Amino acid sequence: MKVTEHISQAKKSLFSFEILPPLRGHDLQKIFSTLDPLMEFNPPFIDVTYHREELLYIERQDGFIQKKKLSKRPGTVGICAAIMNKYGVDAVPHLICGGLSKQMTENTLIDFNFLGINNVLLIRGDSLHYEKNFNAQEDGHKYAVELVKQVKNLNTGQYLDKTLIEKINHNSTLFDFCIGVAGYPEKHFEAPNIESDLFFLKKKIEAGADYIVTQMFFDNKKYFSFVERCRSKGISVPIIPGIKPISSKEQLNSLPSNFYLSIPNELVIEIEKAKNKDSVSHVGIEWAIHQSQELKNFGSEIIHYYTMDKPEIIYQVVQSVY
Repeated sequence: MKVTEHISQAKKSLFSFEILPPLRGHDLQKIFSTLDPLMEFNPPFIDVTYHREELLYIERQDGFIQKKKLSKRPGTVGICAAIMNKYGVDAVPHLICGGLSKQMTENTLIDFNFLGINNVLLIRGDSLHYEKNFNAQEDGHKYAVELVKQVKNLNTGQYLDKTLIEKINHNSTLFDFCIGVAGYPEKHFEAPNIESDLFFLKKKIEAGADYIVTQMFFDNKKYFSFVERCRSKGISVPIIPGIKPISSKEQLNSLPSNFYLSIPNELVIEIEKAKNKDSVSHVGIEWAIHQSQELKNFGSEIIHYYTMDKPEIIYQVVQSVY
């Protein structure tokens, strides 16, 4: 089922979850141990993030530098298939621009379709850690809107290999991907202002995106304002709020630094007062519960949780508002 169908059929607020593929050396049990307790809440879908290859530069014995590509986490195709097979729930793989050519992207989408996956979340992705600015893969996409257009083209039978179009269209059904994109209640960090960010978000919707999932936020007023601004710009697709409870004092610095967001002073004060890690988690959980309840009252059809390998914390939040 498409994400938009889950939303249109929702009779009460639903709860979806986003997981990270396990680091190399772990197996599927790592994913199942994250999801097993959360399946109690009947999630309509599970998002699986995509992580591009990293480049390492290794000095050889002869003094030369060797460039080596390394994938720290596996791709999404097999993980999504395993999730759907075990739980019978829709999987939503993320697909990014970075590190993928257009042909590689098409090949991946063909694999998704073959497995019965009909939802994708499309984002540009981050630049490599040593890059000052994002650099697209050769013959790849530089912007998420280009990725949206490619998926939309596939939905209408437009393949990159023109010689295959007639053959494929006569022997198979068209793709029918439901397309999600990212939205930023506090604007994308590269956007000069919120108006500019909304302008480009609308371009993604006009290109064919069906729904929006927001970056995490800790002040619901920012989400409500974001929704209001989107509606005033003519963006009418569903906007799913994304939530993550704070679980350590270190995140007071790491989350704003890595995700370019702000944390309300009231929350900062309460976390700073906490005496130990358990107390910090308690504050973060209570804050997320309050956010979730308020979003339910607002009428959010789906609330999306970033698990970040902390299923026990997410469980406590959702259990309180389920």
